[in-house]
Amino acid sequence: MAERWGAGVIPYAEMGYWQPDYEPKDSDVLCAFRITPQEGVPPEEAGAAVAGESSTATWTVVWTDRLTAYDHYQAKCYRVDEVPGTPGQYIAHIAYDLDLFEEGSIANLTSSIIGNVFGFKALRALRLEDMRIPPHYVKTFQGPPHGIVMEREYLGKYGRPLLGATTKPKLGLSARNYGRVVYEALRGGLDFTKDDENINSQPFMRWRDRYLFCMEAVNRAQSTTGEIKGHYLNVTAATMEDMYERAEFAKELGSVIVMIDLTVGYTAIQSMARWSRANGVILHLHRAGHGTYTRQKTHGVSFRVIAKWMRLAGVDHIHAGTVVGKLEGDPNATAGFYDVLRKDHVTADPVKGLYFDQDWASLATVMPVASGGIHAGQMHQLLHYLGEDVVLQFGGGTIGHPMGIAAGATANRVAVEAMIKARNEGRDYYAEGEDILKAAAKHSRELDVALSTWGDITFNYESTDTPDVVATPTHA
Repeated sequence: MAERWGAGVIPYAEMGYWQPDYEPKDSDVLCAFRITPQEGVPPEEAGAAVAGESSTATWTVVWTDRLTAYDHYQAKCYRVDEVPGTPGQYIAHIAYDLDLFEEGSIANLTSSIIGNVFGFKALRALRLEDMRIPPHYVKTFQGPPHGIVMEREYLGKYGRPLLGATTKPKLGLSARNYGRVVYEALRGGLDFTKDDENINSQPFMRWRDRYLFCMEAVNRAQSTTGEIKGHYLNVTAATMEDMYERAEFAKELGSVIVMIDLTVGYTAIQSMARWSRANGVILHLHRAGHGTYTRQKTHGVSFRVIAKWMRLAGVDHIHAGTVVGKLEGDPNATAGFYDVLRKDHVTADPVKGLYFDQDWASLATVMPVASGGIHAGQMHQLLHYLGEDVVLQFGGGTIGHPMGIAAGATANRVAVEAMIKARNEGRDYYAEGEDILKAAAKHSRELDVALSTWGDITFNYESTDTPDVVATPTHA
């Protein structure tokens, strides 16, 4: 390494950021970056550059490196693999020593891992595909305030997906009319209704008025049905002081849940998670804005990474894709997202886009939320792809029902209970799904109309974010 101390511009690989013989420690943070080097830049040098610029390096050697144990603090690119079938793209595996990160801080973690490297000229494109967060670091985060098990105990709801709906139209309703939608949907059989991501406190409906009418609706629906109900009151605001004020008011009114948008930022999310834990309120996160950097294959941050960060940060719910519906959702990739949120130990699985084993060290789980263009006629598919521990949110698929909002909610409730009953009886509910729904519809006018209205509606577009490998069929 004597050459390292020469003057001038030195390749990152020669500075020690390319170490193909390095064996990652159990306590290292590991990252898998998809790198597309500029023409003439070797992939190992590109990987070393990412390692260097996301840890200790700059474009030249600096004499102050001699004042640190720089070989301890530098990240190490230890492996570079070409992406199968995609010339010019590589997966660079990089290890970071735990000492590089502040305990329990998503802001510090992300400032290090994605803070500067995405503007690096030596790269045409860069995407963070996955991370391995070691238990040593996991245990410095509080995680979700409640988790799936405790949420079900709060609500007294077991054995089936939870059902929700987003109030539509998103914008323009008065507070009283907004509350009417909430009441009708909840009395019809849903567990939750919600504000959408862009409902905050606009001139047509200030937040305090909306909270009052929504909680009146929740309380009336609870009295009518005998079930615990909730409305996701969006406390997203311009400042933390405003967010705390809104959350406190929601709690005073008796709400079991509040909501924030991903756009409030990592520090605000962690602050609201701490508030929710202290106040016994479920925290719902809408992933507003994520598609600006998670959807494209070559550049940005994969949603599986966002899911991991948000489990660390501490949210009880997060929108995580539907597979069916109007929003992006490859079946294998979505299965990987759900595993990251719901399992205590996740095994690396390239078919699901999971590059690393992930041990969550008993950190509480996150309830995935499926929303966007789904309806009762897809219930067998939703249960097959997403499982039981999920919130299924039907916005238009509730409020657009020809017989009214309550009828739309009833259709969804009948459909999910019919499908769960078939599953519990051992039937192949996925293959027999349409027949199961038709049979249930003979005893439910609401479901019959829903199936007639939306039964043939699908959104079949090719996903833009898919894993790089697919399962190879085997034959006995």
